[in-house]
Amino acid sequence: MLITSRGRRIGGRAVLGVVSTLVLGATGFAWSQLHRLDTSLVTADVIAPSAQVPDTPAGEPLTVAQNILLVGLDSRTKPDGTPLPQNVLDALHAGGGDDGGNTTDTMIVVHVPVGGAAATAISIPRDSYVDIPGYGKHKINSAYSRARADRRGKLAQQGMSGPELEVAADAAGAKSAIAAVQKLTGLTINHYAAVNLSGFAALSQAVGGVQVCLKAPVHDSFSGADFPAGTQTISGTQALAFVRQRHGLPNGDLDRIARQQAFMSAMAKTVLGSGTFTDPARLSSLVDALEGSVTLDHGWNLLSFAQQLHGLSSGAISFGTIPVQSLSLATPSDGDAVKVDPSQVRQFVQTQISSPDAAASGGTSDPGTVHPSSSSGVVRPIAETTTPTPPAGTPAQPKMTAASGCVN
Repeated sequence: MLITSRGRRIGGRAVLGVVSTLVLGATGFAWSQLHRLDTSLVTADVIAPSAQVPDTPAGEPLTVAQNILLVGLDSRTKPDGTPLPQNVLDALHAGGGDDGGNTTDTMIVVHVPVGGAAATAISIPRDSYVDIPGYGKHKINSAYSRARADRRGKLAQQGMSGPELEVAADAAGAKSAIAAVQKLTGLTINHYAAVNLSGFAALSQAVGGVQVCLKAPVHDSFSGADFPAGTQTISGTQALAFVRQRHGLPNGDLDRIARQQAFMSAMAKTVLGSGTFTDPARLSSLVDALEGSVTLDHGWNLLSFAQQLHGLSSGAISFGTIPVQSLSLATPSDGDAVKVDPSQVRQFVQTQISSPDAAASGGTSDPGTVHPSSSSGVVRPIAETTTPTPPAGTPAQPKMTAASGCVN
């Protein structure tokens, strides 16, 4: 049975971090901030030479389509390898520094076509059971942690320690995650960006919060989610709790996916329509948040890339999720996983990046008005939203009220 569930698993932390990075180029005021990012962000040499793309001349639109892997890490360290303070972990409901972590809680491929005026984000469920090069079949979120642990152990035996050890181990994890995604999707990854546990909270706070709507009040001690029903503006640790909660929801992970989708739609509207790029204090806060939470591949020139995306608007950003066949695949050693068919995934990916939406300029609709479709799960400008009939046998998906964007 094929479950299409398009656009449901939108990884809040990763998308927020890099969408914020991409749209920093929307106004001339942002150039100085991007220069600051280019010199201060932690970078990692994780993209193979064959996948690297040349910079487009300044002022010209993007001349080569690019694929960017965004990951949200359950990491208890900063990008520079130093540990997150315990008070930060406590506020994030993340436990101690030794409580798990270092898996890719979110994995999303963003395709930016020639011209740079649109973007298609394709999410990969973290429990997808796939071939991980060098490790066999496992959940895709473990590609990072397996390679990271192996590399960290070898380097520690050689005498490396401290932040240098953590950064080197992170790079190995990133290369493994990239390899797994490329094998699954058939796409070549040209750029990589990762955001840690604290990044989502800091980024949402930097833009002044995001408006969301809940159908009913919720309280969850696991994620820290404690919200009344109705419309409300959330930021910081509240925003992280909103998109992380899955316990106590009617449809578990599916409701969490719908929340993330609604949040990112509202975030795009907030960032692009609230004067963030003309407000020096707010823009500076946003850049500060990116500096403390994001790792990029070594060859990514953000200033040049942002200049090539000057026509990008929220109305030209769409989201989708790869098709899955089962949500409860029994595995030999990884517990229940998500069953996916690589051939179906590759076909879906090619359809998504080749669709008219993937190349649209977004100029025919309000650039700040987007919402998740209640049935298709693809985030589109309201004027272009469609609601196709789900395939026979597809389980009912959690829906949100189209007018209000309210979710479970």
